[in-house]
Amino acid sequence: MDYQSNVDTLQKPKLKTPKTFAVLLYNDDITTMDFVVMILVKIFYKTTAEASNIMMQVHKEGRGVAGIYTYDIALSKKQQADRIAQEKGFPLKLAVVEEKSHE
Repeated sequence: MDYQSNVDTLQKPKLKTPKTFAVLLYNDDITTMDFVVMILVKIFYKTTAEASNIMMQVHKEGRGVAGIYTYDIALSKKQQADRIAQEKGFPLKLAVVEEKSHE
């Protein structure tokens, strides 16, 4: 039996790229800039320079993107940040929003 001819006729499955979700940080008048930078470094794995830039964007523009992930990862990171903010008494607000498709 010629197995090679059977292999050649098999079609590769078409895989869909998973949807991506942005974790947004929102500005408030109570949460310290140092705390926001710490969250971005410890939870979102940003460098200190990246975290500082994002924090300044949040401060100046009212919001910024902490990171873009699949839904489960985005939600997990938001929940981690929410927990730490609550423990430290900060009203830090985060949201998970679907990214627009680039197709």
